[in-house]
Formats: sequence, structure tokens, C-alpha cells
Amino acid sequence: MNNDYKKKLENLLLAVERENASDLHLSPGRKPIMRIEGELISLEQRDTLTKEDTFGILRELVNEEKLAQVMNIEEIDFSYSFHDELRLRATAYIQNGGISLTFRVIKEVRDMDELNLPPILEAFTRKEQGLFLVVGPVGQGKSTTMAAMLSMINQNRKEHIVTIENPIEYIFKDDQSIIDQREVGIDTQSFESGLRAVFRQDVNVIMVGEMRNPETINTVVTAAETGHLVFSTLHTNSASQTIDRIVDSFPANQQNQVRAQLASSLIGIFSQRLLKSQRGGMVPAYELMINTKATANLIREARTHEINTVIETGAEQGMVDMNHSLVELVQQGHITVEDAYRHSLNPKLLDSMI
Repeated sequence: MNNDYKKKLENLLLAVERENASDLHLSPGRKPIMRIEGELISLEQRDTLTKEDTFGILRELVNEEKLAQVMNIEEIDFSYSFHDELRLRATAYIQNGGISLTFRVIKEVRDMDELNLPPILEAFTRKEQGLFLVVGPVGQGKSTTMAAMLSMINQNRKEHIVTIENPIEYIFKDDQSIIDQREVGIDTQSFESGLRAVFRQDVNVIMVGEMRNPETINTVVTAAETGHLVFSTLHTNSASQTIDRIVDSFPANQQNQVRAQLASSLIGIFSQRLLKSQRGGMVPAYELMINTKATANLIREARTHEINTVIETGAEQGMVDMNHSLVELVQQGHITVEDAYRHSLNPKLLDSMI
């Protein structure tokens, strides 16, 4: 390692540890920036980074092949461990002619109570088969929620669990279950090839880091139909939007079949946002759609726009709509009424609840 760049990176990562930051951003022409409790904070006492700095730091972190990919205007994802204590997920990309780096701190797998997740999620960890999706914008804790659910399976069930990720985020240790973690680009060529292999690996539970294309979606749905419990994520804002996104990724002549498959294999969709709590830390606001008979009919009949109403009126079955979640956070003193309105997907309905 070039000592100058190594030292520069180590000093920054020590600051990340000290301040309990969630992210670190390094870009030429800017001072390093950390995200602490949701807020971006510039490290004004540090030197402004140059193009040589960010290139030199990246060169210390990846092999020549990955470096060449970035220089060829591709984005790369990779994992990095610092002092065996701090594990980071990193992205490198070209921005304004120089290399930018973003590091996200990967915490220890936490349990669902600690994350303020609803107890009903535990019911999905006991299912034998089906597809459970955790959705939301980037950086909203989807991987953390999935890790907590897998951890619960690991603690309570004797299963063979396989994760296919890009990159691997949380490291699991076998408990009741055995867990194989495969990283795309290192352990398997693609999400699709990793998924196809599970059919020959005597697997019970599969976690796919992200459903990025129709091929992955197709294989995920097939796995859920053939006796596997499958967890995955999508960058969507709500349950109804998630179903539309999946169906719309297929050609028109395949969409009815995909709707039928989803109606029978989907078990639930959990949509979440992380909000800054007035009591410190971050708390999730969420929506939970459970695939009941009514929901399955709406999916099959392409009436996804009616799913929101089913969620709003489905509390008895365990469903949660985003507005109820936001109102609860207001009542618990985590967020203000203004925060609730800002994050509501249906502010008009919120009027009648606050």
C-alpha cells in the first residue's frame, strides 16, 4: 500500500468509527463528508481531496481489473474491512472527470426489536415457501431488515440458507441453520447463475440482494413457487408500485402469467423509510402488505391501484399502512407532525388521522 493514501484513508475511517457515522463520501475538489444520524457533515479541518487522492485511495482498495472498470466509466461495488472491526460496502464511480468513492458502514446484524420493526415480520420467517420483498429508496435500511429476518431463521430453524449479494454486506455465522454467502463477481458470475445453482444445492431459504432485471425476477419467482422461502429487495416506494414494477419489466404477452405467478407465490411486501428520531438515532416508518385472498385477486386482475385501500383496511389481518406507522411515530415522540406529512404517501388521508 502507498503509505500516504493508506494513512489518509485510515485517518478518515477512524473518524467514521469515532463519530459513529453511517457513510463516508470522498470526491475530488471537496473535503471528505460523513453522514451522521442522517445529516451530511463536511470535515472542514481536513484537506480538500484531489483527483490524485481519490485515485490513489481506490488503487489501494481494489485489484487492477476493478480499477480498469472504473476508468472505463463503469461503477463498481466492493466490500472492505478495516481493522477487522469496521466493515464497509463501497461504490466507486467517475464524477466530473475524477473518481468518487462512497462508503457505507455495515453494522452487526441487529434483531428486530432493536430496529423497531413490527413483531408480525416474525411470522414471515416461519413460512416454508413464498416470496417476501423489502422495498424502499436507496439507503433506507432494506438490507438491515432482511438481515434481521434471516438471523431469526438462523436462530430458530434448521435450514440451508443461501444468500446471493453484490457485495456481501452482513456476515452471518451458522447457528441452527447453515448459511452460504455468495458474492456476485467473486463466487458466482451473476445473480441469475447464482440463483440457477440453488436448485441443485438442497436449499430451503434464499436471499437475493436485489432483483435487477427480468431474468433475476423470473428465477426468484420460480424459486418461490418451487418450495423455497425467498427474500429480496427492490427500489420502489410502495407495495402497489412494486407489483407494477415487476409486471412492467416483462413484455406485454408475458404480463398476465407474471401476475398469476405473483398472486400465488408472493407472501408479503414490506416498504420502509428511515426517519431521524427526536429521541436519537433512526426509526423506520413502514407499510406492510400481506398477500391475502383479496390482495391476490387484485394482483391477478391487474387492479393494483386498489391495493392501497386493502392495506388501509387490512389491520385485522396484520397489514400496516404508512400513515398509521407515521401517526404511531408521532405519538411515541419520535417525529413531528410536519415530518409525518413530509413522508406520507397520502397526506389527505393523514388529515383525518392526526
